[in-house]
Amino acid sequence: MVELPTPVKWVLRLVAVGYVFFLVAWPVGMLARRTFEDGLSTLSDALSDPDVTGALMLTARVALIAVAINLVFGVTISLLLVRYEFPGKRALSALVDLPLAVSPVVVGLALLLVYNGRDGWFGPSLESGGFTVMFATPALVMATCFVALPLVVREVVPTLQEVGNDQEQAARSLGASGPQTFWRITLPSIKWAVVYGVVLSTARAVGEFGAVKVVSGNLTGQTQTATLAVEAKYQGFDQPSAYAIAFLLVLVSIACLVVVAFLRPSAKK
Repeated sequence: MVELPTPVKWVLRLVAVGYVFFLVAWPVGMLARRTFEDGLSTLSDALSDPDVTGALMLTARVALIAVAINLVFGVTISLLLVRYEFPGKRALSALVDLPLAVSPVVVGLALLLVYNGRDGWFGPSLESGGFTVMFATPALVMATCFVALPLVVREVVPTLQEVGNDQEQAARSLGASGPQTFWRITLPSIKWAVVYGVVLSTARAVGEFGAVKVVSGNLTGQTQTATLAVEAKYQGFDQPSAYAIAFLLVLVSIACLVVVAFLRPSAKK
């Protein structure tokens, strides 16, 4: 490995820091500045708006359900990909990565074509049974699950590969059942990968826009999530409220990452 001169190292560091600063830190800082340029009044006014609070509550509810679903299926899919051999394994792995390659708007449109109540594949049958999917909370949950699923799987799979299955085989040889092996051996060994995947999924679910915009109908007070409320407030010339909602979304994501950053080193100790 070639050792770079010290001046070159410093230039590369400055370029990297500058890139992150101008791409991430500066825009987020400007958002915070606009939110608090009149003190806490902008934030308090936004939180006193029933439409804003309703959008935030809906976002929290959808994110909670979607993350819980992705947690269960993400860990299950990870175990299948690492611990078992079966036909179609590579296809399953590719499908897991599909949400990372496809535009969220395409995801929303695909769900609309399948579950739309008028001409979708399953929509008419579901609606005849009294179950509405499109332009309701189930559509928001499905769209959010779709875009956030890879974040759990891609955190857990490398950890499972790293820890191997020697301890699991030893537990089975001593008479442990499948559930006992999972709860006492497998899950403790991958717990921080699961936690980090959940945190990333939460941040992704809270900030999702494209897919939910297509399937929600954007009905104020009913199916309008926080990200859609940002767009509606900004286009409705209520920019302070848009800044406040956007700042709260950023704050949630940053808080999740900070909590994990503090917890992981203490757990290693």
